[in-house]
Amino acid sequence: MLALAARNNNVPFYSVFPTSTVDLTVSTGKEIPIEERNPSEVLNLQLNGKSIAPLKSKARNPAFDITPHRLISALVTEAGILYPPYKIKLRDAVERAKKP
Repeated sequence: MLALAARNNNVPFYSVFPTSTVDLTVSTGKEIPIEERNPSEVLNLQLNGKSIAPLKSKARNPAFDITPHRLISALVTEAGILYPPYKIKLRDAVERAKKP
């Protein structure tokens, strides 16, 4: 949602992550497994001592989401700032980060 809002308002959107989280064997974001956290983390939130979720609510609680590349202005890693196209540049950044 933030990336879409940024695009619609001509604001650059950056994705920041360590290269240690990059899996070069994955060709698209659709292949990335998304960790599901316990729904109670969001269902048990309270405001002024009262639950904000209605009783018997259900929720999904993904640990992260996948932002389409077309919405990302650049990738920021400890190996540098990467601009599109990302495929080769990510591979190079991962290799650079491995060197002492």
